[in-house]
Amino acid sequence: MRLLLAVLLMLASTLPATARSNRSGDYDYLVLALSWSPTYCASPAGANDNSQCAPGRRFAFVVHGLWPQYDKGWPQDCPTDESWVEENTIRSMMDIMPSKKLIIHEWKKHGTCAGVSQLSYFSAIRAIFGKVRIPARYLSPTADVITTPDQLVTDFVKTNKDLNSDMLSVQCSNSRDRARLSELRICLDKSGNFAACGANENRSCRATTLVMPQVR
Repeated sequence: MRLLLAVLLMLASTLPATARSNRSGDYDYLVLALSWSPTYCASPAGANDNSQCAPGRRFAFVVHGLWPQYDKGWPQDCPTDESWVEENTIRSMMDIMPSKKLIIHEWKKHGTCAGVSQLSYFSAIRAIFGKVRIPARYLSPTADVITTPDQLVTDFVKTNKDLNSDMLSVQCSNSRDRARLSELRICLDKSGNFAACGANENRSCRATTLVMPQVR
């Protein structure tokens, strides 16, 4: 994992800091976005997504993507010679990114801006996701988890000794009362170490009650 992340850092550092025009490898930090699969599966978008939401699939936190970010804003859809995602690559990621469409989309929109090959990008996703410890209560809950945004962050901080609250951002709907968790974002520096988030993550969940639908 260190080698893959070192490559990300090396290639990103070869571009001038002032270049902010979707040049691959030019970014300030990374975000690992983890979706709460039961929320997605209860939405219209997930209704016909059999690969992720068919009965018995039983996904909890899954990888949405690994996003290169500027301190404010982000690059996307960077020029690439690797526009095609091979079926072997897709199959290799389906256990943590259970959607072919998502895998292709994430490479084209975000991975192309990471400054590394497609293989290295997806290998880095797996390596970074592998070092995040999911608190036990969120692994495969058989009943809805009722919590708060702050408590979710606290649970992850307690379970991951290198995480602090400013490295996490909870995403939900705009409701101020009760909302379902859509996503947890974990920020990292360009070496792949947990790091404080940038301005992009300032807009976080403001609901007083956070609902995490059960895994089905």
